[in-house]
Amino acid sequence: MKRYFILAVSALVSLASCTDLDDQLTDKIPFDQFPENDAQAALMVVPVYRPMQDFLDWGGWWFCQEVTSDEMVCPTRHTDWDDGGKWRVLYQHTWDNKTEAVAAMWGRFYNGIVEANRLIEVLNPENLPMNELTPAGAKNLAKLKIMRAYYYYLLIDNYGDVPYVTSFKNAEKQPNKTPRAEVFNNIVAEIEESIPYLDASMSKTSVSKGMAWSLLAKLYLNAEVYTGTPKWAEAENACDSVLALGYSLETDPLAPFVTNNQNSLENIFTIPYDEDTYQGFNLHMRTLHYNSNLTFDMSVGPWNGFAVTEQHYKTYPANDKRKTGYFLVGQQYTSTGQPIVDAVAGKPLVFNPYIPKLVMDASFTPEVIRMSGARVKKFEIKLGAKENLSNDFPIFRLADIMLMKAEAMVRQSKNGDDYINPIRRRAGLADLSNATLDDILAERGREMFWEAHRRQDLIRFGKFNNAWWEKTASDPSRKVFPIPQWAIDANPNLE
Repeated sequence: MKRYFILAVSALVSLASCTDLDDQLTDKIPFDQFPENDAQAALMVVPVYRPMQDFLDWGGWWFCQEVTSDEMVCPTRHTDWDDGGKWRVLYQHTWDNKTEAVAAMWGRFYNGIVEANRLIEVLNPENLPMNELTPAGAKNLAKLKIMRAYYYYLLIDNYGDVPYVTSFKNAEKQPNKTPRAEVFNNIVAEIEESIPYLDASMSKTSVSKGMAWSLLAKLYLNAEVYTGTPKWAEAENACDSVLALGYSLETDPLAPFVTNNQNSLENIFTIPYDEDTYQGFNLHMRTLHYNSNLTFDMSVGPWNGFAVTEQHYKTYPANDKRKTGYFLVGQQYTSTGQPIVDAVAGKPLVFNPYIPKLVMDASFTPEVIRMSGARVKKFEIKLGAKENLSNDFPIFRLADIMLMKAEAMVRQSKNGDDYINPIRRRAGLADLSNATLDDILAERGREMFWEAHRRQDLIRFGKFNNAWWEKTASDPSRKVFPIPQWAIDANPNLE
């Protein structure tokens, strides 16, 4: 799947280089001539996925979900990683509408929406009802509408009220904001309308029934945050629809994150990264120590930044397989088993989960500055890894759906043990009996760590504004990010 997706992107780039895009926009493609071949049809909608490539790097989305939470931190290490305070303001909830990550998300999400609107009008210029289209035409129109809904889901999740635009040619240049609840209702209706036209594909890099039901489950699970009205039963039903499709838990908790994870039966919808041809997955560079290249025979030196907070690291019991699988602690070794010595500190490279302070200035020893914090290896870092990884990044996976199902059940005064305990057993932990909401949030923190779910989870559980290490209690207004200043400058209606 990863190879086909990359080839499709390459083909589209080649087509764009010799095709007048203005002509494409005015072409009308009769649906009786629309490609019936699935590979050709999939090629037509590939551009709508492109904005997701930036999600883990300069697109800002991953940073805003993880660094704003209680599980991830980017400490200032003397002269490294201060970067004008852009990481610190995320962690301490003091960002503004010019903060880099906050400002970057908006454009990526709307790029996806604009592309979806464009392709919807190209593929269905007469705006025919979906039941009047050919199967291939209806399927691809459904994919585009669901991807548009996905980007709007990210917008309302992160920014609240946003402009809701569904036209390309006739789009307003300066649209007003639409209430969050109204956007929610519109995209839920569009997803539900579109799902019947999808086939039973198990594709992980394009819209499938599994992806669509997972998206719907996320929307319903967070409905109370978005609209003020909970929809726990609807969330549970959407999870059931995913569970009925044939996905299965891997037996190893690390299996969904290995380098060649494109065929994992646990992963539902992924970003298909490739170290050479579809780059953007470089989180290992941000967390590994400068000398960790010796551990993984890397051709480049990492940047020694991000670390898991000590309080989150300690939530993993000693016998939790994820604790040893996700994190690097203690003495570090080369790939041949030789102890590594920190080149500057002149001492053995030993990662200590304890981080003494968010800003470690010159008053701290080089050893403390350079080695504080457990580092993350949840996604396999293969021997010979480059600056970008080839692991696919899961946006939705089965373990998440099972934990969502358990939560929706408990919130309806049901017992969700059957959906949380298989995940705990896989990690080597004992079953829970009558799991509570606190149990579920804690398990979500352990299982979904580093996958950009924590901010949303803390908001839904009413804990996002709590005080934690090096962060005082924040105002409830911090549950959404401000619209970027650059966007307001272009459209004063967004003020």
